[in-house]
Amino acid sequence: MTHPVLTRIAAEHDRPGPVVMGIVNVTPDSFSDGGRWIETDAAIAHGRSLVAAGASVVDVGGESTRPGAERPSEDEELRRVVPVVRALSAEGIAVSVDTMRASVAAASLEAGAAIINDVSGGLADPQMPHLVAASGAPFVVMHWRGHAHDMQSRAHYADVVAEVCTELTARVEALCAVGATPEQLVLDPGIGFAKTAEHNWRLLAGLEQVVDLGHPVLLGTSRKGFLGSVGREEGHERPLDGRAVATAVTSARAARAGVWCVRVHDVTATVDAIDVTTALGEVGSLRDGRFATSSGTGESGRGSSGTGESGRGSSGTGESGRGERP
Repeated sequence: MTHPVLTRIAAEHDRPGPVVMGIVNVTPDSFSDGGRWIETDAAIAHGRSLVAAGASVVDVGGESTRPGAERPSEDEELRRVVPVVRALSAEGIAVSVDTMRASVAAASLEAGAAIINDVSGGLADPQMPHLVAASGAPFVVMHWRGHAHDMQSRAHYADVVAEVCTELTARVEALCAVGATPEQLVLDPGIGFAKTAEHNWRLLAGLEQVVDLGHPVLLGTSRKGFLGSVGREEGHERPLDGRAVATAVTSARAARAGVWCVRVHDVTATVDAIDVTTALGEVGSLRDGRFATSSGTGESGRGSSGTGESGRGSSGTGESGRGERP
């Protein structure tokens, strides 16, 4: 069974394929757009523009997770996030709050947020699992191995797809043990978080294995470092604002795998890529249609076996900035 909020968002989504979540970073230091939306009015206007471009959910965050970023105080994060959540929710926009703090999540839910999106999957704040259980709100459980300052030192896997699936399953079990329900939980494989470029490509190739865990899946690849470096020589990476096409291609891949939602900065490019994939008849839904957003037929594009594939133009070495929710 799918959570009623997720069902409603999917029903209001007016095109086949994944729901598109647009990103609003109310931060001075996110690596992709830090400072652009730090003022409340600018952040609200940006959220509206994302919806106008085709986003069905707006993800509002007040803390950068780029490597080396300093955490804002709780009061500062609340000041950044809650007014934006309140204003957008009041306009009928489905809002997700991107936070690792239970206090910020609780205040955002009270202000109208529909979804909690926690990059730590409830590990960073011991109160978060209890809030998830008490609130009944949908909760995005991302694969996470530690905070930004040292997470890349934890990027060691024998089989990244299998291990991510195992660790996500453990988080689901832990959350349900304190009272959360399975229908609340959305899984995120954590592209770029304690992952090398090669790990990211392998996860993209094996997305079906994450989908087959039985929960809606959210994918966040937008503007990340491995998309800047693929096919490029060192020192000639794509700039942050030049990764929309690469991001959109990964969103089309997500559509074929039956992913529920893609989280992106560049909504228009992503919507276009999904529309083209749909026209080609390649938008995949889960085999039993659990999280499909259209009545489209099967999934002719699910040709990946989910096994590891070599880095597709990536060296597989660590990549600066990739562990951020940019």
